Amino acid sequence: MIKAPVNKIIPSSVVDGPGNRTAIFFQSCNFNCRYCHNPETINMCINCGECVAKCPIKALSFENGKVVWDQNKCCACDTCIKTCKHDASPRIAYMSPEEVWAKVERNLPFIRGITVSGGECTLQEDFVYELFKIAKAHGLSTLLDSNGSLDFEKDPKLLEVADGVMLDVKAHDNESHRWLTGQDIDTVLKNLEYLARVHKLEEVRTVCIPEALENEKTIEKVCKILKPYLKDQDIRYKLIKYRHFGVRQQYRDFKEPDDEYMEKLKDLAKQGGFRNIVII
Repeated sequence: MIKAPVNKIIPSSVVDGPGNRTAIFFQSCNFNCRYCHNPETINMCINCGECVAKCPIKALSFENGKVVWDQNKCCACDTCIKTCKHDASPRIAYMSPEEVWAKVERNLPFIRGITVSGGECTLQEDFVYELFKIAKAHGLSTLLDSNGSLDFEKDPKLLEVADGVMLDVKAHDNESHRWLTGQDIDTVLKNLEYLARVHKLEEVRTVCIPEALENEKTIEKVCKILKPYLKDQDIRYKLIKYRHFGVRQQYRDFKEPDDEYMEKLKDLAKQGGFRNIVII
């Protein structure tokens, strides 16, 4: 039976794709973004046990060398996450696609679809494939919120059952992308063009940090790659303000953008051919 580490399930979300959706967040990511707003999803728990003693209501225990989480006791105070030095969380449930669907099904008929995120959702490719097949059979739309590290052209399995991809484009070249995430950007940019070509690009997302990142160059790169497709596709470009909330302490020195700066970036995207631009 396929199982995957699920960090959390949000029953109702209006920010993870169009309409009201249930969002499933997986644990583990192959990027290590400096500005990550949920860094506790990056790594898997190494069972050091440091968080167990800090849990104020004893929802964590140490059994047979592993940290065990009691969901029924947990009050979601986040003490364990704040204690962890390894960008991980002990509050993980290993679930099957059928078990996740049982949670999703409770929200019918009030949701339009489901979105999988992370961490990085494509690391759970086989799981997501099975979950999306169930969701499609019940008339729900299916979206991937991805960092673009999976080469969809070489491995199109998920696109068979996904209605679209919300793709993060975090920088404009390898040097800045490696500085930000620890990984190259080549596959991300390849996916940007390919997903648009096969009409599977639901949305492009860029987190904007003045001075630290050349956001203007990133937007120009995105516009240049997508120019042939923007005439007949209404691809959304979501420009996301960097905020300190949730970011690891060592990376909180970045400047938060003001509204004037974000409007300038919006104008740049509009000049590049985008018609549907959202600032959040």
